Amino acid sequence: MKNRSFVEKLGDFVLGKGFYIVLFLCVATIGISGYYLIRTMNPNQQEAEPAGGDTSVVLPDSEANGPDPVGTLTQDPGKDTQTAGKAQVETPAPKDDPQPVKQPTQTGEPEKQDTQKPVAMVFTWPVKGEVLRDFSVETLAFDPTLGDWRTHGGLDIAAEQGVKVLAMAPGTVTQVYDDGLMGTTVILDHGDGLTTLYCNLAGQPAVKAGDAVETGTILGAVGTTAIAESGVDSHLHLEAWKNGEPVDPMEYLPAK
Repeated sequence: MKNRSFVEKLGDFVLGKGFYIVLFLCVATIGISGYYLIRTMNPNQQEAEPAGGDTSVVLPDSEANGPDPVGTLTQDPGKDTQTAGKAQVETPAPKDDPQPVKQPTQTGEPEKQDTQKPVAMVFTWPVKGEVLRDFSVETLAFDPTLGDWRTHGGLDIAAEQGVKVLAMAPGTVTQVYDDGLMGTTVILDHGDGLTTLYCNLAGQPAVKAGDAVETGTILGAVGTTAIAESGVDSHLHLEAWKNGEPVDPMEYLPAK
């Protein structure tokens, strides 16, 4: 048998089982060398603490860092330690004079509002006497002064000269003036669009513009200043207007 060279024998070994043994030894050598190399690079590394260890945080000494900043919470030694670290919420003090609470009625009825109903206006006759001429604006009536037929926009109520003339309802004096035909006149505004006129008064009325009057307030006295009705016996000429239109004063005067 021919002697084989060392190279040939090494090749047969590599191709056989010896190759795997050498490969394993090389891998093990590399792993051990790497482990010791890492240990050499971090000699002071400590083992990691197990999960779930102490997670408490130690706050720095507040006295060493100066006064507490705004918002820092400090624990009162006299209070329960369980409240330490929790924000303290101040409850606002109640007002000295709380508003009274209105209690519901025991009857269960709905609460009534304090609403005042308008007071009915009281009317009166300005003078007591017979009606000499009626209100007539749709039909013609005979005029004894002018001697013809024409409309008549008021009531002529018989009254002697000097008889006191009263306000037929509460209101405000808006005008006091001398009319060229109907003589001394006082006009009252009663609200709600109603005004009344008192004509043929004596020269000096008892009220002036702006005066507030009540039912029965004296406005003046019956006179003889209405030239347009001088042919009629002594009387008061009374007119009523509603929203700018003449209306019959008898609609407001009480029954005698």
